[in-house]
Amino acid sequence: MADPRFFNKERNFKLGEIAKITGCQLIGASGSEDLLLEDISSLKNADNVHLTFFDNIKYKDDFLSTNAAACFVSSDMVDMAPKGLACLVSDNPYKSYAIAANIFYPENKPEGYISKSAYIDSLAQVGDNATIAHNVVIEGNATIGKNAWIESGAIIKENVVIGDNCHIGSNSVISHSIIGDYVHIYSGACIGQDGFGFAIDPSGHVKVPQLGRVIIEDHVEIGACTTIDRGAGPDTIIGQGTWIDNLVQIAHNVRIGKGCVIVAQVGISGSTILDDYVVVGGQAGIAGHLQISTGVRIGAQSGVMSDIKTPGEYLGSPVFPKTQFFRQLAVLNRLIKKRKNA
Repeated sequence: MADPRFFNKERNFKLGEIAKITGCQLIGASGSEDLLLEDISSLKNADNVHLTFFDNIKYKDDFLSTNAAACFVSSDMVDMAPKGLACLVSDNPYKSYAIAANIFYPENKPEGYISKSAYIDSLAQVGDNATIAHNVVIEGNATIGKNAWIESGAIIKENVVIGDNCHIGSNSVISHSIIGDYVHIYSGACIGQDGFGFAIDPSGHVKVPQLGRVIIEDHVEIGACTTIDRGAGPDTIIGQGTWIDNLVQIAHNVRIGKGCVIVAQVGISGSTILDDYVVVGGQAGIAGHLQISTGVRIGAQSGVMSDIKTPGEYLGSPVFPKTQFFRQLAVLNRLIKKRKNA
């Protein structure tokens, strides 16, 4: 039930179409493949023409009382479904819902055009069917791939390379960067600026020239107002398929592997390496020159001050493995109670 002033629905879909596209098994008395679904909705707000999902037991009551026509649900929750609800059985209901939502509401890139108010240097190259919106600046020798979409006010500086099918948000500034295909950079992001590098001295700090680049691989998302500094010598690298939230700071020489998730307001200090599939919760801080191993999950507001070499969940400041963190918290609580009762 998205506001049609801002979101354009593709069309209505039959339940059988959705089941086929998402690879889900269709179960339920009302689960005719010809049942027409008009939109997506939450469990609570859905009615008998809507598709929804259920993947968190906290919303059990909403699931039991939903008026939706169909719902993505895991196999162990099917028996709980209210009478008449068509169930689309999925190993990952939320992911299946995401696929369906993208079918109903695909991102529609405008037809390729170049605004008269855009400035494109004569030495820049712009690929076929690119969309260059109002007041965009593309400087000399920059390369923009085919089907790229650069929104109003973005600045692409000299020699930057942006791959095919990229989407660059309004008022972003990109310099000293090589960007792959299908990268989405949201509004206000700053990519490739000087890193925070200087030699400290009582007589006056001396800036260290930042002579590296930012390399962003394919299928990366970078949130609004996030900053990624270029390397001081080695490049700053963002690996394939990594998703970075809004207001994240990534310092010079950082290397992030593939498939990582970096949540809002995280700060990663210079020369730290995150291996593949690392998840960092909101407002966590990671000191410089560290290595975080593949599969590590760091909780929100954690402080990482040393290498993490063993996969698992880590919490606290400084961080500890999750079980050790809660064990220490329990001991501390017992000591506080003991002192109060003394």
